[in-house]
Amino acid sequence: MTGRIIDGVALAAKIREDVASRTSALIAAGTKPGLAVVLVGSDPASQVYVKNKVAACQKAGLHSVLEQYPPSMTQAELLDRVRALNADPAIHGILVQLPLPAHIDSHLVIETIAPEKDVDGFHVSNAGLLMTGKPLFRPCTPYGVMKMLASEGVQLRGAVAVVIGASNIVGKPMTMLLQSAGATVTICNSKTRDLGWHTRHADIVVVATGKPRMVDGSMIKPGAVVIDVGINRGADGKLCGDVDFDSVIQVASAVTPVPGGVGPMTIAMLLVNTLEAAERAQHKRAQ
Repeated sequence: MTGRIIDGVALAAKIREDVASRTSALIAAGTKPGLAVVLVGSDPASQVYVKNKVAACQKAGLHSVLEQYPPSMTQAELLDRVRALNADPAIHGILVQLPLPAHIDSHLVIETIAPEKDVDGFHVSNAGLLMTGKPLFRPCTPYGVMKMLASEGVQLRGAVAVVIGASNIVGKPMTMLLQSAGATVTICNSKTRDLGWHTRHADIVVVATGKPRMVDGSMIKPGAVVIDVGINRGADGKLCGDVDFDSVIQVASAVTPVPGGVGPMTIAMLLVNTLEAAERAQHKRAQ
């Protein structure tokens, strides 16, 4: 059998259309959603990511601000800038692009962002709300994965899911969202013994490790759904995921490609989170 390719580009386009429509309605009500993206340093990948995020905002009709600073920016300067954005009523979402230069404490920066503007969903209070099943913001990548699973009609209640990777950005929140949807979830990491045993028993496998093609078709149960969150550049210079796509698609019922899978969905859900932050702010003002 050959599995379906889950088209993240097409699904993200539909979501962005909905965001554009809701944004128009919100603007008519007196509020234009605003996102500030802060980039410190000159990391090439980060520069591409932030430009894509800002462009997506502009295309959907959101107000977007890109603030770029040199790697010499001090931690105190960055914290002051975040506090100023917290106080700016035109900004509903604040995203500080990671990684930050080594001399800046990323955790402290994230905790300085006002929770109601933390559209990445990384603030400890938002992580806590997610843990209790009442999220204010869902982190963008796991949120996008959930939308992809829903678009494929994947039955999560009672399903067995394996998440490979235990980061605060993807692995842990992904586990919480799947669990809240009724799945039985195992979270694996680099020290997991016999990783293939776990994945071969799973109906859903989400891979987010940053290790090129670490999961292949021999590790997948026939008919499983495989979500590849990884993005790596191979020795040939081409982009590839954490999943060996060619072998996995021969076994899985559906699999996401790299590129064109989870990546576009992450940006689409950032727009959703920013829009929802603006809707909440508008509702609060109207009370």
